[in-house]
Amino acid sequence: MLLKEDVEQISAETHLAAEQTFIKDSEGRRKLRSWLNRNFRIEMTDGRRLIGLFLCTDRDANVILGMCSEFRPNSENDARNLGLVIIKKSAIRKIEVDQSEII
Repeated sequence: MLLKEDVEQISAETHLAAEQTFIKDSEGRRKLRSWLNRNFRIEMTDGRRLIGLFLCTDRDANVILGMCSEFRPNSENDARNLGLVIIKKSAIRKIEVDQSEII
């Protein structure tokens, strides 16, 4: 049975561990965080372009975009709305990030 003091100690240790993890945050993680909710333009290996909001990556470095639209190589102006997509790392040729301010 846990006592109140035990719970407080565990909470303090968990908080300290979280702070240490934040302090040790890598440059790559900070850069990824700065790109959250920014528009990404991804060129795929098959020639398609996907444009959407960068939401996250998974542990395999696949990219997750929200409100995504697909543009096929032969139909430049025709966009197909896809919504939420996961893009496999191996299918990505190039990524561009819109660096304008988030509104």
